[in-house]
Amino acid sequence: MVAVMRQFDKFQATELFCPKCQISRPVRERLLLVLPHAELYEYRCATCASSLGQREVKAPPLTAALPRPVPPVPRPQPGRPRPPYGMLGPGPQGGRRGP
Repeated sequence: MVAVMRQFDKFQATELFCPKCQISRPVRERLLLVLPHAELYEYRCATCASSLGQREVKAPPLTAALPRPVPPVPRPQPGRPRPPYGMLGPGPQGGRRGP
């Protein structure tokens, strides 16, 4: 029974019965409200724009949506001298200084 219910997790209506038109009509889905835990959508008749129902979409857990933190860049230790300028590698002129 659980496997059968999973196929309807992301169910979206394409047609619903409209009491004003007295017939099944195509619907338009409109975002009503964004909440921290879910989004609310409203179904409206494509012909007369009557509200026919609503749907709630649960948001994924917040921890899954956050990016992983970037590790900090190691800083030079105090008391340890930095290498001389020429030892850092060639610059834009190929390591030459001056004209």
